[in-house]
Amino acid sequence: MNDKSILNAAGQPPLLEVENLRQYFRISRRQTIKAVDGVTFRIYPNETYGLVGESGSGKSTIGRSVIRLYEPTAGSITFRGRDVSGRLSADDEKMLHTRMQMIFQDPMSSLNPRKKVVDIVAQGLDIHRSYASRAERSEKVFAMLEKVGLSRDHANRYPHQFSGGQRQRIGIARALIQNPDLIIADEAISALDVSIQAQIVNLMRAIQKETHTSYLFIAHDLSMVKYLSDRIGVLHLGHLVETGSKEEIFKNPLHPYTKSLISAIPHPNPIVEKKRSAAIYDVRASGIDYEKGSLRHVEGTHFLLAADDEFKRWTKGA
Repeated sequence: MNDKSILNAAGQPPLLEVENLRQYFRISRRQTIKAVDGVTFRIYPNETYGLVGESGSGKSTIGRSVIRLYEPTAGSITFRGRDVSGRLSADDEKMLHTRMQMIFQDPMSSLNPRKKVVDIVAQGLDIHRSYASRAERSEKVFAMLEKVGLSRDHANRYPHQFSGGQRQRIGIARALIQNPDLIIADEAISALDVSIQAQIVNLMRAIQKETHTSYLFIAHDLSMVKYLSDRIGVLHLGHLVETGSKEEIFKNPLHPYTKSLISAIPHPNPIVEKKRSAAIYDVRASGIDYEKGSLRHVEGTHFLLAADDEFKRWTKGA
């Protein structure tokens, strides 16, 4: 990105900088899957950055690479001013695993069924010895459970004794217990009922307002992403095709893929919905080659992946 300054409107430097991230998986001697191919974005303090795209676009892979569940193939990841993309020192690893946490998609499989909630939530405390006594450990867990809408009475139960929404609250409590600067929410609401999704998203907003935690919010539901996010990145086939503030993306989408995603959002009015038709985007039929494009500045925080002729055509009159 060629923006003049990496500081945000409040004069703050980025909390997380991802530059030209590539994540390849070798399937065989002749085949390599380019899950993420040259992705660049930034997340600032007390900000939510939403990553959207269809299944298989590379959203979850980016989240797992950022938190170093995967070893990045190439590119740089800078967190709190420190490069965490290469081999980590013991100090960098501790910083990364305390200041960055993850909420996983499936609230059941991400919780150990053999452990009680108190031990699941306190996992980070136990690993880093972040308490002076067992009583302090318990009080920290009880306080965190109450913060996410559960009670201390739930601490001695097992995950199977809770509903899906309650299990996700446990996952959020586990992520928050170390008071992280950044939480990666990997499809954190997709496995939940619609009414429960709203509760969890509102909980995440309330927690952010109180703790000033930043989120990397990974989802395919554009309505939820628009509601929760400050800025949005649109992924397709491992490429970040467009990024900007939610107003820039929803009011002035420029890339054909972004337009197709937004056109697919259902309309609440059944009469309008009946007549609505979604735009169809086929990258192969369109002749667009992501490899030949570069991320270009449109205006504000708006960037677009395009070749010269595509950029002129798509931004004409924008």
